Amino acid sequence: MKVFRGLPNAASRAPCALAIGNFDGVHRGHQALLARVCEAGARLQLDAAVMTFEPHPREFFARVQGDPGRAPSRIANLRDKLQALAAAGIERVIVEHFNAHFASMTPQDFVENVLVQGLHVKWLIVGEDFCYGAKRAGNLATLVESGKKYGFEVETLGTITNDGTRISSSAVRAALAAGDFGHANQLLGQPYAISGRVVHGKKLGRTLGFPTLNLRVTHKHPVLSGIFIVQVHGLAATPQPGVASLGLRPTVDDSGRVLLETHLFDYDQQCYGKLVRVEFLKKLRDEEKYVDLPTLTDAIANDAEQARAYFKLRDAAATTATDRI
Repeated sequence: MKVFRGLPNAASRAPCALAIGNFDGVHRGHQALLARVCEAGARLQLDAAVMTFEPHPREFFARVQGDPGRAPSRIANLRDKLQALAAAGIERVIVEHFNAHFASMTPQDFVENVLVQGLHVKWLIVGEDFCYGAKRAGNLATLVESGKKYGFEVETLGTITNDGTRISSSAVRAALAAGDFGHANQLLGQPYAISGRVVHGKKLGRTLGFPTLNLRVTHKHPVLSGIFIVQVHGLAATPQPGVASLGLRPTVDDSGRVLLETHLFDYDQQCYGKLVRVEFLKKLRDEEKYVDLPTLTDAIANDAEQARAYFKLRDAAATTATDRI
């Protein structure tokens, strides 16, 4: 899969079938849309392409309006989004920098400069509520008319539901924020996880008796925050059990930097630089600011004890189920 930061240069502007969206989480609704663009690409002998945005447009407007708290929380980092798009069969991704210039484009400029000249779109799919251009002045009707004028076909995807409820990024965010990983996983079509390369930390966990592997979280508003039971993929043949903290670490850090720290129970090898995936299984509690390090250490020990008990019970249940076969 080819990834472009902004519009491709002239040499890379091959005709394509395109889907446009934020694709935060790449949930089952997104997956249905991506399947359609891949089918169209194969049928028309075009590359299946996606245009997505960084930052999220609502995040950009929240910053411009001086109220960053209105920005939507992020389900996935860019790495995980791109990996999910590749897994869906997408051949080309345009990560468009959403800034003041892009936001001020008229609907006509967007169609002419981006879709027609910039991407050579021949087939396009969007959601039924798709709007584009400054002040969201362009809509599905104007896009269809533009397609007739410039020679590209426009399709829409109807609502995809789960037990009668619309599947959306907002629904995934709500499920994850509530700690309902079972429901979130249904909407996503897979277990919720965050991936990244293991980086060096301050080694504080090691001095407290709970060494951690650390992943940077590049955005400041992850959908999850707190202490979680997790398992880590990518270090061994089987997932490694552990307990993780995702957030600002208020007891030991006032920088505002978001970090995902995971203490593994049965793994003690060096893993700096390795690409891992942290799968979230259960939320234990919210983050807290403790009065001192001994109090923090006691809390971590209690979290680890709960997580170990969870895995012991899960493994016992799996053994029982196997014995019944």
